[in-house]
Amino acid sequence: QVQLVESGGGLAQPGGSLTLSCVASGSFSRINAMAWHRQAPGQQRELVARVTAGGVSNYVDSVKGRFTISRENVKNTVYLQMNSLKPEDTAVYYCEADFFHLRDDGTPVVWRSWGQGTQVTVSS
Repeated sequence: QVQLVESGGGLAQPGGSLTLSCVASGSFSRINAMAWHRQAPGQQRELVARVTAGGVSNYVDSVKGRFTISRENVKNTVYLQMNSLKPEDTAVYYCEADFFHLRDDGTPVVWRSWGQGTQVTVSS
């Protein structure tokens, strides 16, 4: 049983900044990739940014140069620093993580979990 809890969403003005955080808790051996997705009203969920356990990151083109994903492995936490926000960044942002666990009998288990989402609204 694992849980991902996001925080840091809210209202920002165009050109402003917000930082999202997501903490993973529960029983697992390690976290592989972690990512942020977003879903605007009436649109499909899209991947915003992903970071591997080793710190290699990639971004959707629309946020490159404005958003930065990072993680603190010892805290099981991933962040999304969002700068130069635009109204089109308005969406519910979801944290996602790929978990690995080695059971007592030696069986490896992998799975993906999602947070509950945090609203980001960019408006003047």
